[in-house]
Amino acid sequence: MKKKWHIHTPDRESVKAISSALKCSLLTASVLVNRKINSVDCARAFLNPSLKDLRPPFSFMDMEVAVRRIYKAIISSEKILILGDYDADGITATAVLVEFFNYIKADVSYYIPHRIKEGYGLKPEHITNYMVPGNVDLIITVDCGSSNHKSVKIAQEANIDVIITDHHNISPPFPEAVAVINPKRTDCTSDLNDLAGVGVAFYLVISLRKYLRDKNFWLHKSEPNLKNMCDLVALGTVADMVPVRDENRIFVKTGLDVMGSTPRPGIDALMKVSGVEKSEVSAGDIAFKLAPRLNAAGRIDHAKTAVELLLTKDKKSAIRIASLLHEMNETRKGIEGEIIAEIEEFLKENPGILEQKALVLSDSFSKNGWHEGVLGIVASTFVKKYFRPVILISVKNGIGKGSGRSIPAVDLYNIISECSMDLESFGGHKMAAGLTIKENRIKPFQEKIEKTLCKISKPEHFIPMLFIDCLLDFDNISENLINELKILEPHGLSNEEPLFMAADVRAFSSKIVGEKHRKMLLKQFGSNKNRLYNAINFNIDLSKSSAERFDQIAYKLQWNRWNGTKTVQLIVEET
Repeated sequence: MKKKWHIHTPDRESVKAISSALKCSLLTASVLVNRKINSVDCARAFLNPSLKDLRPPFSFMDMEVAVRRIYKAIISSEKILILGDYDADGITATAVLVEFFNYIKADVSYYIPHRIKEGYGLKPEHITNYMVPGNVDLIITVDCGSSNHKSVKIAQEANIDVIITDHHNISPPFPEAVAVINPKRTDCTSDLNDLAGVGVAFYLVISLRKYLRDKNFWLHKSEPNLKNMCDLVALGTVADMVPVRDENRIFVKTGLDVMGSTPRPGIDALMKVSGVEKSEVSAGDIAFKLAPRLNAAGRIDHAKTAVELLLTKDKKSAIRIASLLHEMNETRKGIEGEIIAEIEEFLKENPGILEQKALVLSDSFSKNGWHEGVLGIVASTFVKKYFRPVILISVKNGIGKGSGRSIPAVDLYNIISECSMDLESFGGHKMAAGLTIKENRIKPFQEKIEKTLCKISKPEHFIPMLFIDCLLDFDNISENLINELKILEPHGLSNEEPLFMAADVRAFSSKIVGEKHRKMLLKQFGSNKNRLYNAINFNIDLSKSSAERFDQIAYKLQWNRWNGTKTVQLIVEET
């Protein structure tokens, strides 16, 4: 879908002040101001993320209650069980807590529900079938639990205490757990709403270490260096697509440093099978290479395999498990491709559906049904292509399980909440949600979603925007500029990689590489230096003919490293 281009116009005085104080170029300062980093102090903090700048962990509602209960469990040798979600955020959050409790030799185990057989969150049957027979005393949820009122009540009746750590939307009344640690609670003053589930779990660990220090627990044992856990926190944070700002930026930057220097065996093996150079590992590598392989375990088989990878200290085991996750990811890609092809064919035969403001589709037209483990990724594909909310539902035995993804201007969680009378259950946040629905309620649900969107949305909400940081002619590209721009890393949501625009560009050569990437040699007309630059345009539409001349291009600047050398490369985003 064609995007509307918008060129930022940052405040000149703020740009000058930041450039002067931080001794950076006006262009880099402009990018910072475009990210709403408007003052020298904010820019300095942004460019120098440090763990010492984390906001206090006990600012979370219920944090003190939680650590006191966990301390009692530790000194009384109670059985603690960590229950996590099956995505990369839940997997890494589970690993963070299990690793900490193993370090202090607490009696800890973990449980990850099977995505398809059990579904999301803490279920009543987990209590009765697993935790009661296992004599569990304390359950700590990670990346889930905020809506599991009934399960918490059943645990109480079985004399099992529950502590919830989560980051998903939550509304009162809260579950009657010992503690509900969720920054999205209306009565939580932490101002840490952007944390991923693993970030909340890590804050619990920080608080526990401090509480144990106050109780003289570390007199005869060295305190764990929590910086070494930031690799896990970085993985889950980037994978969950939360804003890479403030605490999240600190976690990701620190975690990437750990991954690049002394990676744990599991992450080291995962980087090797993913083709990631640990010395150059980036947030992009996590998002597009490492996280998909971690997520593949829960999508195709069982997420506990990914937890095993992150916790193992044995290099041979790590290589074996990482290779298995790589194979699962390849299987996932194949399944995903088949579903995408089916939906494309269906839309081709029913073009009127694309006039709707949301795509709500079930697998009723599918030959073999849809694998619910990949629906979220498939939904993201169609959001990108048609730029509207997409909800895909897989139906088995009259019950549909769906995953939805949205666009920036449409809060998917709120929209689904408006139509929740047709649902058995739902959860999520602004950009992504999951739901369960009876088959005979899918059509009414789709109609309500459409009616709600028609009522609250505007036409401009469905026009994708391309935000350009500034004009950058080829004459002003330099190695020093690219090196300086690297200080803005790690990139992600709310700190996207800088995007530039150049006008009147000619392709001197062009060829297809890989399956659908166009490699070009570009030159800008009117350039004084007359330089040619290597460029690549990823995932192009092969049905369109290649142009020799572009009125304008939107591009990113990167180093292309090959055989020990590096050259300037333009990543063409739009033409």
